[in-house]
Amino acid sequence: MKSTLQNLAKFCAAFALLGSTLLQAQTVVNMSSWVPPTHLLTKDVMMGWASAVEKATNGRVKVQMLPKHPVAPPGTFDGVRDGLMDVSFVTASYTPARHPLPLLAELPGSGPTAEINSVAYNRIHWKYLQQANEYKGVKLLAVFTHGPGQMFSVKKPVNSVADLAGMKIRSGGGISEASAKALGASPLVKPSVESYEILSSGIADGTFFPSESIKSFNLDKVVKHATYFPGGFYSSSFGFFMNEDKWNSLSKQDQDAITSVSGESLARLAGKAWDAADKVAYDALKAAGVAMVDANPAFVADVRKRTEPLSNDWIKAANAKGIDGTKVLAEFHEEIKRVAAGR
Repeated sequence: MKSTLQNLAKFCAAFALLGSTLLQAQTVVNMSSWVPPTHLLTKDVMMGWASAVEKATNGRVKVQMLPKHPVAPPGTFDGVRDGLMDVSFVTASYTPARHPLPLLAELPGSGPTAEINSVAYNRIHWKYLQQANEYKGVKLLAVFTHGPGQMFSVKKPVNSVADLAGMKIRSGGGISEASAKALGASPLVKPSVESYEILSSGIADGTFFPSESIKSFNLDKVVKHATYFPGGFYSSSFGFFMNEDKWNSLSKQDQDAITSVSGESLARLAGKAWDAADKVAYDALKAAGVAMVDANPAFVADVRKRTEPLSNDWIKAANAKGIDGTKVLAEFHEEIKRVAAGR
């Protein structure tokens, strides 16, 4: 009888310990995405990070995707800050007044792939730009970029700056918008998820996007012409962040675990995913009969000349925040070369 009672006590103790462990595993982080579930940002980047977090924390932190994004895309930063969701992302071009420094990674002259640009930008951000605290109010986890931005149009090809004159171009804002103005087009600043409606209805004549976005937002059914620039002629930068209260509620052990799968690790994950999606989309556009051309050297030179002032504007904005803009821009380009070389 005594032995039975002892065994029962041991069983109860073990069960209580197991229950305590399971209870710890119920730290739930609610994540939200403003692009469709099939978009690489949702299915590859966010869900990939979620899996990495659960593995790194040995299941103590569970990340779950909300079924619906609770705010309009440009309001995502405030939504995370105010606790409507715990984790999400926003492109700096949607909030350029709040986040001017991340526009560094959107400037013309970046690297040839999303992975190269994302890793280089992530390194430069943490080394120089983080000190300006433009993501104050949330816990920034990583920054990255999308693939090289190109020109897509509905009715006519774009082979010169003259072809862009007066064209209504859907843009996400930021450097994309500024580039459209510099090239003589009329930008319409709208979130990417509204692109199909704007282009299919004739409200806009074209859009600036990476190849992936044309496929992801079903624009291959609308776009008829594509003009490709070597390495793109702009990009878009993203910040990926967590609600500060949620972050502070986590143990130091779990914070360290999450940090280990964020930062450069997440930037590289995002970059690789975008590059793969760009390749798939490029092939799909060809299959769909989209007329695809490479920008001729004269067009490339003209675009670079007309958009050069955007870099000078960024340098001034950085200087105003106590950051040596000229030095940082030059080092960003050097970092791009180092990453491209495998360093």
